[in-house]
Amino acid sequence: MARGNAALSLLPTRRLGPLFWALFAGAMNDNLLKNAYVILVAYREAQSGQATEIIVTVATAVFILPYFLFSALAGEIADKFEKSWLLRQTKLAEIGVVTLGALSLLGDNIYFQLGVLFLLGVQATVFGPVKYAVLPELMPESELLAANALVDAGTFLAILVGTIVGGLLILVPGGRFATGGALLALALFGYAASWLIPATGKALGTVRLRVNILASSWQVAGQARERPEVWRAVLGISWFWLVGAALISQFPNYAKEYLGADNHVVTLFLALNSIGVGCGSLAANRILRGAISARLVPWSALAMGIFTFDMWLASPEPHTAIHLTGITAFLASPGNWRIIGDLVGIALSAGIFAVPLYAIMQARSAESERARVVAGNNILNALFIVAAGGGSALMLKLGSGVPAIFLVLGVANAALAAALALRRPALLRLRSRSR
Repeated sequence: MARGNAALSLLPTRRLGPLFWALFAGAMNDNLLKNAYVILVAYREAQSGQATEIIVTVATAVFILPYFLFSALAGEIADKFEKSWLLRQTKLAEIGVVTLGALSLLGDNIYFQLGVLFLLGVQATVFGPVKYAVLPELMPESELLAANALVDAGTFLAILVGTIVGGLLILVPGGRFATGGALLALALFGYAASWLIPATGKALGTVRLRVNILASSWQVAGQARERPEVWRAVLGISWFWLVGAALISQFPNYAKEYLGADNHVVTLFLALNSIGVGCGSLAANRILRGAISARLVPWSALAMGIFTFDMWLASPEPHTAIHLTGITAFLASPGNWRIIGDLVGIALSAGIFAVPLYAIMQARSAESERARVVAGNNILNALFIVAAGGGSALMLKLGSGVPAIFLVLGVANAALAAALALRRPALLRLRSRSR
């Protein structure tokens, strides 16, 4: 089995390497384009911060909407057709979408850009069930945890790099052309990598594709509920995305209003989060020695609770800074290192929390309906992300302040850890049945 740093030895193999790089290029492309749009909107609406905020919120909703509309259909498609072939088709579609994205950057038509975001969301929705359902077909169960660790670490690194490059590249002279070129280059690279993914020969042509969105979504979600261990894993993964969405969405406000820090410090927070989750993902494989087990889940939930609670304790009172501090001045203040430590601790714990759950979801799902289970997971993830945004917005509207969100997350994670510990016979002893 792949243990510790030996997990990295899977990258040069055809079983994982081409899939990893196809996923990496796709995740980087998504975030490169989205952040380029955000920067363009911010400059276009420079005199109206409220208008910028509204447009960015709408853009986020447009991108996530396909997960609600088409996840069930995407899961059915992924179970019906051979997955390596389907991966190539989705990567080919990505080339078309980013071509439109590159064209949309040359003008300021917000409706065109929102349309591209919607198409990008559709492509990501179809891609999601395939990429997770194909892993158990390519990897033996003894290497499944390591493969998930690498995929998760690579995804968060790609998100970070894409976000930073998208924000910087669009601002250089000729940045719109350069950004469009980068989008196309990444899409072509991902498509080329997809041709090296081995064919599994596994498909289920009897799966019926349905256009009734509500009925299909309800049935797909129900398939995950049929197996208790899979359903618990799905709920846990969705909780991981809720915590992440609630925290990351508050980084800009928290840095500016409470720490008196500029946007470079926000980028630092994003980097720490992505690197921390990636390192936590790899650490989970090292600690578990490749075994598919949920025994780390309660402890990592407790650790997330402790670190978010300490962020609440460490948070200063809000203040209006005349001059926002940069990274150097921010790091020069000893008190800020406590906050940095908490952020890294949350991210590391989150990576350790999520990776075993993804492996359990894949290994315990029936092979004939695995992609539909992943699709049900994606629907629930989207719901939890929306709930995180809505709950945070409500708290802020009521005047609670950003640190209060940290407090709620800390208490909620501690409660989750206690609930998981009480279910020890059902959860903590979930191990690979092939042993």
